Amino acid sequence: MENTFYDFKIKDINGQEVDFNSFKGKKIMIVNVASKCGYTKQYAALQELNEQYGDKIVILGFPANNFGGQEPGSNEEIKEFCTTEFGVTFPMFEKVSVKGFDKHPLYRWLSDSKLNGWNNEEPGWNFCKYLIDEQGELIKFLPSSVAPLDEEILNFVGV
Repeated sequence: MENTFYDFKIKDINGQEVDFNSFKGKKIMIVNVASKCGYTKQYAALQELNEQYGDKIVILGFPANNFGGQEPGSNEEIKEFCTTEFGVTFPMFEKVSVKGFDKHPLYRWLSDSKLNGWNNEEPGWNFCKYLIDEQGELIKFLPSSVAPLDEEILNFVGV
């Protein structure tokens, strides 16, 4: 059982295991993403945030098909879409479930106050955001409607 953010090891979209220990000392934004959603255009703003402030925040994208079947693709198809349509260069992970009985352990940690210390909110739709500080503490949950370049996120980044 993962007790802290840094205990996770998760496969990226290419099938390579990523040890979350490698994110120690960095601000993180975790986003559940989908290719066929009204919010899909947020990929462009996520990429812009990555390009402008990638030295201050790491964006981690987690494709999920939990909402309206809006991410039906395979990992390969998702990678192709993100690269071709939005030029995504921030880390993308294998498709996971972000709610329900098969919820991925990372999302279980993010949405269970007994595990993360305070938050019980799980994604209500695609493109929900979790902000994690340099010590691996979950500090904020933001709904889909909060854009990646919103003042609240930029303040977190420190710009």
